[in-house]
Amino acid sequence: MVEFRRKNRLNPDRKNDHRRSSHKLQGDKCLTLRIEKMVQGGDGFVRLENGHVWFVAGALPGELCKVRPTFRKKDFIKGRVVEILEPSPDRVKPRCPLYGKCGGCSLQHLASDKQAEYLEKVERENFRRLAHAELPEDFVIHTGNAWGYRNRARVVYHKTPDGRAVFGFRGEESNNVVPFEHCPVLTDALNDFLRGPAASLLACNSDASHRNLNGPSDSKRNLSRPRDMDVNLFDNGKGEISFYYPGMRKSEFDAHAVSHVEIAGRKIEADASVFFQSNLGLLPELVDAVRKAVDDGLASGKATNDWLIDLFSGVGFFACILQDKFKKITTVEREEGCLKHAKANLSVSAAARTAESRSPVIENVSAPAEDWLLENVVDVPATLIVDPPRTGLPKDALEAIVKSSVNRLIYVSCDPVTLARDYAKFAEAGFSLSHAEGFAFYPQTPHLEMMFVLSR
Repeated sequence: MVEFRRKNRLNPDRKNDHRRSSHKLQGDKCLTLRIEKMVQGGDGFVRLENGHVWFVAGALPGELCKVRPTFRKKDFIKGRVVEILEPSPDRVKPRCPLYGKCGGCSLQHLASDKQAEYLEKVERENFRRLAHAELPEDFVIHTGNAWGYRNRARVVYHKTPDGRAVFGFRGEESNNVVPFEHCPVLTDALNDFLRGPAASLLACNSDASHRNLNGPSDSKRNLSRPRDMDVNLFDNGKGEISFYYPGMRKSEFDAHAVSHVEIAGRKIEADASVFFQSNLGLLPELVDAVRKAVDDGLASGKATNDWLIDLFSGVGFFACILQDKFKKITTVEREEGCLKHAKANLSVSAAARTAESRSPVIENVSAPAEDWLLENVVDVPATLIVDPPRTGLPKDALEAIVKSSVNRLIYVSCDPVTLARDYAKFAEAGFSLSHAEGFAFYPQTPHLEMMFVLSR
C-alpha cells in the first residue's frame, strides 16, 4: 500500500512469530548445504534427498554454506548461515554494523543492483506456483536509491536504568531494543532529527504518555523503571519531521504529528500515526503507472469516468491525484484517523481547481471495504482501485467485485503472495492480467510492491 494504513515493514509485530516457539533449536550441529534458490522473504531454499526442506537466512542461490538449524517443524527446518564456503558473486559485505541484530534490512548481503533481479525471479515463481499462470514478459521492477531512501520508520525510544535516552529498532527475532546512532536506509533528515531535537522533544512528554497508558495506580513506580516507547517518524521530503507516539496529548499531536507531502502536483495531508509510503523518491513512478492504467481503462471503454471507487483508500491518496478525471468519487476506508485526512485532501484539492473546471461529487466512507461493497450496488463499469493490506482482499470483497459491473480494476499490493492468491480467484471469474509492474520501495529488504491491471 501506498496509503496510510497499518503497515510496518521495518519492525513487524512479532507476537505470533513461530521462531519464538518452543521448537526453537539450540546447540544442533551445523550442516553443509548448497542453496538452490531464493524464496519469498529472502531466505535461501534447499530440498534434501530425504525430502527435508530448509529455509536459510542470510544465504544466496548457488552458495555452499555451513548452516545452523534454528527452528524445526514437521514439514520444514529454518536455519542461519554461520559460514560461507563458496560465496555467490553477488554477495557483498553488509554496510550496516547492526545487520543480523536489528530486525530490518535482512537483504544487505545481496548487492543492491542485483536485488530487483532476484526479487523478480521469486515473484515469477510465486505467481506460477500460486496462481498457475505466468507474469507478463514485460513485467518490470522499478528501483530508486538503495540507501538513504526511507522517509518513514518506527523507532523505539528507550530509557536506560541510569536515565539516558536512546533510540533503537526491535531486534531480529525478538522485541529487544537494538540502539543505533545512524541508520543507512533512513533519510538524512530523519537521522539528523534522531541525533538532535528528538530526545528533548520526547523527554518532556514521555512520562505523561506512560502515565496515560499505565493508569494512575502504576504511574509512580513506572517512572523509576526503564521504559520503551514506540515512536512513528515521517520526513515529508522537505526535511520537515512529524512524529507520533501512543498516549500523545492532543496539543502535541496538533503541533508535531500532522504533515503535508507534495506528490504529482497535489498537497497531501496526513499524520505520523497512520501509514504513508516510506519511499517518496520512488512513489511518483507508482503514481504514473496508476494514472496510465486509469487512462488506458477509460480509452478502452472497459471503465468510465462516471465513478471512481477507491477501496482501502487511506487518506484518499489515489482519489486526490486522480479526481480531475471523474464525475463522482467514493473513498472507502475503515480507519477514522484516515477518513479525516481524506476529507481534507479531497476538499482542499477540489477547492484549488479552476472555476471553469467541474468539481466531482465526493463521498468519503468510513467502513470495511467488504461491508461497503455488499451494501452498495455497483451497476456501472466504474473505475476501481483496490489497495488492501498484506492479507489481501477479504473473500466477501472479492466476490462482490466479481458480481458487480466492474470490468477492469487496478490492484495495488504490498504482498505478492496474497496478490497471486487473489488473482487466481479473479481468473476463475473471467478476469485476465492486462498489465503488471513491481516497485522496490524497500531496498535491502525482500519486500516488494506490485500493481496489477485486471480486466474481463
